[in-house]
Amino acid sequence: MKDNDELVFLPLGGLGEIGMNAALYGFGPERSRKWILVDCGMGFAGEEHTPGIDLMYPDLSFIIERRKDLLGILITHAHEDHIGALVEMWPKLRAPVFATRFAASLIATRKLSEPGAPKIEMTEVAPGKRFSLGPFDIEYVPVSHSIPESNAVALRTPHGLVVHTGDWKLDPAPTLGSNTSEATFRALGEEGILALVCDSTNIVRDGESPSESEVATTLARIIKDSPHRVAVTTFASNVARIRAVAEAALAAGREVVVVGRAMDRVITVARELGYLDGLPDFKTAQSYSYIARDKVVALLTGSQGEPRAALARVAEEQHPDIALTAGDRVIFSSRTIPGNESEVNAIINALVRKGIDIVTDRHDLVHVSGHPRKGEMRQMYEWTKPRIAVPAHGEDLHLAEHAAFARAQGVADVVKARNGTLVRLAPGRPEIRDHVRAGRLYRDGDIVIPALDKAIPERRKLAFAGIVSVAIAMNKKGEFVGEPAVDQLGLPELTRSGDKLIDVVDDAILDCIKGLSRAVRRDPDAVEDAVARAIRGALRNVWGKKPACHVMVVEV
Repeated sequence: MKDNDELVFLPLGGLGEIGMNAALYGFGPERSRKWILVDCGMGFAGEEHTPGIDLMYPDLSFIIERRKDLLGILITHAHEDHIGALVEMWPKLRAPVFATRFAASLIATRKLSEPGAPKIEMTEVAPGKRFSLGPFDIEYVPVSHSIPESNAVALRTPHGLVVHTGDWKLDPAPTLGSNTSEATFRALGEEGILALVCDSTNIVRDGESPSESEVATTLARIIKDSPHRVAVTTFASNVARIRAVAEAALAAGREVVVVGRAMDRVITVARELGYLDGLPDFKTAQSYSYIARDKVVALLTGSQGEPRAALARVAEEQHPDIALTAGDRVIFSSRTIPGNESEVNAIINALVRKGIDIVTDRHDLVHVSGHPRKGEMRQMYEWTKPRIAVPAHGEDLHLAEHAAFARAQGVADVVKARNGTLVRLAPGRPEIRDHVRAGRLYRDGDIVIPALDKAIPERRKLAFAGIVSVAIAMNKKGEFVGEPAVDQLGLPELTRSGDKLIDVVDDAILDCIKGLSRAVRRDPDAVEDAVARAIRGALRNVWGKKPACHVMVVEV
């Protein structure tokens, strides 16, 4: 170890937001540090803020520029907010990826089977396995979460031990997967933890999360007591919940029908790895209509209101194979992610109008979170006794609550970082050393654009006030030929006084043209600018809004 070696933490996603988790750890002198990246996740965009954008990725420019010093990418678990950006970003990083068998299989099944997907260098890591990458001695530490083979990561360095928890909770009786072992984390604490970088998602909730086994019991009761069809929607990746539904259906003498490609992919991997052993094969959507109404349970994608997912299509009566009628029951065995409330509520309302019974976590214990509440966090801090706490995985409220909570647990140093904050963890007391470029990238169709791309504000403007397009023909003398061609999209048809808005546009164009001097008419750019300003001004006077305006002058 050299005198100028430093251990640093640099989040590029997941701090100040939910999702897009991506955290760098670096060791060495400032100009020649070696790095590892923990997770490479995506987020979901809000249509009201980013029209036309579905997915967001973290901006990894900092490490892309230093990719020769990137030793590896560690995947804690296979949720999309931890793996969803990997296929898009890996060709720019070109570093080996380390993941458990389930995560590696799901990445391959979901992403790498797509046309043109990169050939990612993937190494499977067994939970509890230790291996080295440069100055980092790495251990995958199994934890309970809502997907199989979730892990915290213990990073041993010459300057001390850092524990990056990933997503976790305490569950004394998980129906599937690992426990978060008190003995393991106490042993890490006895070894001496320099810094705990810990999940903040549920820090605002008191007490402890219920167990997944309690949800399984509730689902079994509801399915057994349902007189007609039952449909259950949940996160496709929640294999424990899928198994609980299947066991409940088996006990009630019902067949399970799986509807949705995302769920099909997860189930394929789960069966290959033995997580669904002992259960009969599930039926396809095409089998649904042949099963008696009181003998079926449909497992559907679309718990977050996704418009193209199975549940939305069923609610809109547009699914080719699945239909529900009055008296049937739909169980939302999931939590609505903030920002998805309106889409989920629209589906619920559509189902209610059909006379379908709805069960959510407001009605019964049909869902539990995979993240720790304050009671579980208190135990984690008691076991690990870190010298430094770095709240992670959460919005500003969560990070602030977590910071106050950590101080109350007696942690000596609490660092409030955000995306782009370069934190020196050691040597010496922790401190914020720099702020680097961090932000979001947007997936727009098949391309990825920066957050500052002009397409985004332009679309917001179009969504707010529409567009007017005008084509004008002129000869070389600056004389207008024929009538202007006008088209408008997204504008009301009539003004408050009942006049047609298109007539207001036509009048504005003609009045503007009549007022132009001969010199201005010979300048197509000047004509375009003048007509656009005239249209926007006229519409503002009668409508109160100024639409986007595109004017094209063509010389003939």
